[in-house]
Amino acid sequence: MSERNRADGERASEEATVLLAPNAGPMTLDGTNSYVLRTPGSPSAIVVDPGPDDPAHLARLAAAGPVELVLITHHHADHVAGAAAFAALVGAPTRAFDPEFCIGAEPLVDGETVRAAGLSLEVLHTPGHTADSACFLVHGAAGPAMLTGDTILGRGTTIIADPDGALGPYLASLERLRALAGPADGPVPALPAHGPVLPDLVAICDAYLAHRAERLAQVRAALAELGADASAEAVTDLVYHDTDASVRQAAEASVRAQLAHLRGGRS
Repeated sequence: MSERNRADGERASEEATVLLAPNAGPMTLDGTNSYVLRTPGSPSAIVVDPGPDDPAHLARLAAAGPVELVLITHHHADHVAGAAAFAALVGAPTRAFDPEFCIGAEPLVDGETVRAAGLSLEVLHTPGHTADSACFLVHGAAGPAMLTGDTILGRGTTIIADPDGALGPYLASLERLRALAGPADGPVPALPAHGPVLPDLVAICDAYLAHRAERLAQVRAALAELGADASAEAVTDLVYHDTDASVRQAAEASVRAQLAHLRGGRS
């Protein structure tokens, strides 16, 4: 059985079930994880990231309802292209940090608590991957779990989507997630929008922060070799020389973000 089939339809936590969208690719891994959230026994559900505008996928999500609320982690098409059609299908309000993707409801507010489907979700603005990126801390009966969108992936590392995204805010978002997960009684799982669930949010934040520090050191070394005014393309050639052509554009976007970070006087 493939990894995709193993994930699809499984419980990611006591309160979260994953329905995997059929949009696998180099940037989406196995596809977009649409999450159906509800406390056990709740007649209604929250759907996070309806995903692409795929009628069969949206129908599967609707069948898991009735849907009380739709939440969006950020504006990339693999998360929101189907949101308007899905909201019309289930008659539920849709909330995001970007007002453009809100339907029948106000934009999300950092630090607010959303209550629906018998659950309490803490809303976190976690810019970096994009300016409007959000994470949701689900307070469940078995303990907390963090829906991380594309801020943290289940496999590999995420792109900093320059110029919408930025490295400084991204590093701060990782530190914030790490701090929130630290005081818990046990490891807090990370429920990403792509790839498998990760068991320990603190551990993955540490790994991501170490990876970013290593990449910054490589970019500094590239600038020392190529010159301080080297282009993003030239730095990408040196630092990401072994990167597959299918993700070359993403690598260049991340390099642009790193160069902006360094040239802005940040360490």
